[in-house]
Amino acid sequence: MIAVIDYGIGNLGSAYKALKALRVDAELVDHPRSVSEISGLILPGVGSFGACISALRFTGLDRMVYQAQQSSIPVLGICVGMQMLYQRSEESPGASGLGLLNGEVRRLRNAKKLPHMSWDTITTIKSSSLLKGFTGGEWFYFVHSFAPEVTDQTVASCDFGSVFTAVAGDGLVFGTQFHPEKSSSNGLMLLSNFVALCSEVSS
Repeated sequence: MIAVIDYGIGNLGSAYKALKALRVDAELVDHPRSVSEISGLILPGVGSFGACISALRFTGLDRMVYQAQQSSIPVLGICVGMQMLYQRSEESPGASGLGLLNGEVRRLRNAKKLPHMSWDTITTIKSSSLLKGFTGGEWFYFVHSFAPEVTDQTVASCDFGSVFTAVAGDGLVFGTQFHPEKSSSNGLMLLSNFVALCSEVSS
């Protein structure tokens, strides 16, 4: 079962609906539960970094994310959910992220227009099970004004005036700055790759 973390902010059901479209066993989880019951965890996010991380901690669901990582259960953060996996964000000074990925989330530099609200292509930097079957240049849907800087954990990047991390990965912790659940066939393929990895790890 894939747990989709529901901490009460934004449209957190989109990823759940996409998984159901793939006929995947998924549940919206709005309170902490044992990670022994799940094979993967998805952390969506819409809104500001500070509000989302505060809500996540208020519900206690941050502990479930940590437990999944510590139990070698794949984790996928989406958009602000990905940003929360990092240590901090320029959007909310003083608010600490989960720290499962290294680096800082920064405001997009040199962008002609913000937010970055459009389809855009990614450039693959290194191989990852999350991007199995992709060769680079695929289109995904972005909606954001902040994004993680490029680090050694960057799997794929995007250029919108400046280059930022579009896909990150470290061990079994992954993040996408774009919305795979809104990215048509490419997004469903990426989610299918995540589900396949969850099945492989749990078997």
